[in-house]
Amino acid sequence: MGNHTTVRTFLLWGFSSFPDLQVLLFVLVFFSHVTILTANASIMAAIKLSHNLHTPMYFFLCGLSFSETCTTMVGIPRMLVDLLSHSKTIPLPECATQMFFFFGFSGNNCFIMAAMSYDRYTAIHNPLHYALRMTPKVCFLLMLASWIVGFLVSLCVVITIFNLSFCNSNIIQHYFCDITPIVSLACDYNSYHEVTIFILSAFVLVGSFILIMVSYVFIGFIVMKMPSAKGRYKAFSTCSSHLTVVCIHYGFAGFVYLRPKNSDSFGADMLMAVIYTVLTPLLNPIVYSLRNKEMQIALRKVVENANKFILR
Repeated sequence: MGNHTTVRTFLLWGFSSFPDLQVLLFVLVFFSHVTILTANASIMAAIKLSHNLHTPMYFFLCGLSFSETCTTMVGIPRMLVDLLSHSKTIPLPECATQMFFFFGFSGNNCFIMAAMSYDRYTAIHNPLHYALRMTPKVCFLLMLASWIVGFLVSLCVVITIFNLSFCNSNIIQHYFCDITPIVSLACDYNSYHEVTIFILSAFVLVGSFILIMVSYVFIGFIVMKMPSAKGRYKAFSTCSSHLTVVCIHYGFAGFVYLRPKNSDSFGADMLMAVIYTVLTPLLNPIVYSLRNKEMQIALRKVVENANKFILR
């Protein structure tokens, strides 16, 4: 980080403009956070303990659940502390670290979803050779690539932002160190930085979304050529859960990070960011558990085993 930085500590203003609502927000976010942790932990435990779920699709689902849990852990605990605390300061290095991990895990989520769409395409395109193509090694490499690309892009974003000079103010109009509220405090932020950050953000969001859509275009062509309506329904049903999560995830993320910004949009951005970081991680376990009988059976076994353990 540049030696020219004058501001060394930021103030996460967040929901300080609504002092009467902070206790209510704390209760709502706290129970949402506990639900996220419980639901995603249950998904991961069900996949780990059920041998019939040891397939590439559930391997990626387990990785997505873990990554989304980590995403919420980066921002929500700090948000909960700030809702009940008078001191909402965050040192610049901690702010940069929070941004790095938040966007690293978020980017990882996007590319895992892209890997999941490729897995669905492979399963539908050539089911007889599916096990030969989606081997444990291939799945591991796709997962590893998702992590590397996500955190590499995040590192580039953080280096670009925190080499700026912050001297306008130290008040971040957000509950975590997000891009737009921070660059608005910089003295030397210009069109070069804006284009660089936009390209990096678009590479993750638009790039991974294009990969997903390409997979589904090919899936659509394959399914339409199937002779029976039952076969077409079965093929589409294997993709419905993933496609539902993709639409909601990219809808919120695109609204927050790809639309034009100004200082008047900080409130709307913060509200959408809450939805993105609190509600979106709940969709993964809910959608997959409601739409998937195998997952429902596995989750029931996890609950039964947990009850037996508690009653001992």
